[in-house]
Amino acid sequence: MSDDGTPDTVGLRVARARKRRGLTQIGLAERSRYSRSHIAQIETGRKVATPAFVAAISVALGVDAAEIYGQPYRGQGHDDHVHAAIPELRRVLVYVDIGPDLGREPRDLDVLAAEVATTRHLMSRARLTKIGARLPAVIEELAYWAHSDPDDVRAWALLSRALRDAVSLTRRLGYSGDALALLEYAEATARRAGDPHLSALVVLARSLVLMGMDQHRPALTLLGRAAANIDFARPDAAEVAGAVELRSAVISARAARGADTGAEAWDYFGRANERIKENPARPAVHGLEFTPANVAIHGAAVAVELGDMDEAVRRDHRIGDHTLAESPPERRAHHEIDMSRVHVETGEYGKAERRLARADGIAPQMVTFHPTARSVVAHLVDVRRTLPEPLRKIHARMGA
Repeated sequence: MSDDGTPDTVGLRVARARKRRGLTQIGLAERSRYSRSHIAQIETGRKVATPAFVAAISVALGVDAAEIYGQPYRGQGHDDHVHAAIPELRRVLVYVDIGPDLGREPRDLDVLAAEVATTRHLMSRARLTKIGARLPAVIEELAYWAHSDPDDVRAWALLSRALRDAVSLTRRLGYSGDALALLEYAEATARRAGDPHLSALVVLARSLVLMGMDQHRPALTLLGRAAANIDFARPDAAEVAGAVELRSAVISARAARGADTGAEAWDYFGRANERIKENPARPAVHGLEFTPANVAIHGAAVAVELGDMDEAVRRDHRIGDHTLAESPPERRAHHEIDMSRVHVETGEYGKAERRLARADGIAPQMVTFHPTARSVVAHLVDVRRTLPEPLRKIHARMGA
């Protein structure tokens, strides 16, 4: 809520930040790639602010995107507990360099490996509060084992994995500064793990943070370097290469400007698509979800980022419920949120509400803390005279 008790929105925050800097809408348009009319429609709530818009406008205004989104979001009840992980992660991060004095017996490395696997499982289901409750202690104890035997590559690899999960958690909650700090430690520990592909996994995480900062070309450069360093003699090569290509496709699509047709983005996507067709049953080593279903979902995401809503709808129809069911809850919910945004943009509000309700049924915490979901909810609340019960419940839970 704003100071006068009215609902706070992305548009109002953009207008507020713009005025603080003494800019008119025309002045902001000159600093960004968006027109004055587009900015005006966002500020007045007539259009949904896309992630690309928020990233670009944040750079133009010299603020963090989290300020424009209103993050970190304070959830209702149990959801709000997730923020307790942030100070704990900051506390344990110092021990990644020096190793902690636990004052207690640490859990066995096999137990901690199971904890890391559980965290990955929880991440695929967007169970953010449960992840936050586990991660700090896991990172602290893994740092103990890594420094107890600096040559133990397994301990360093597990520590890098846990740190990447911490990056994912902090990024989703809007703590971009913490995500950047964690990335540096994740990269340093990956180098000590003796696995040449772990650094590529850190780049995958870094690229998402950079995309949120409107730094598309640096992200693509880092992804290109990661792709060039993949060792195709290793069993995880296709999984890592495919994940890098899919990430590159989405970021390239968001980077597309004006008359750009998105050819580069579709080229990246085409490479990943051909790779998965060569052998769709490759075993997953890192849990990157390089599967036919996830490739298809990324095709729709590329279309959404390019603003080609007709193509996004066509691809969504081809994906179908059966293909979606083959993907983990986090990926399915993300696709449903994407499609709710598509239907809002095309004015099909009933469809948008249904897709948002589906996302909420799959991964409610993801919906609660996802900026696009919140923007879609805010827009639907504005345009609807009465709220359908599923939308009312989501809106109430968000505290919006």
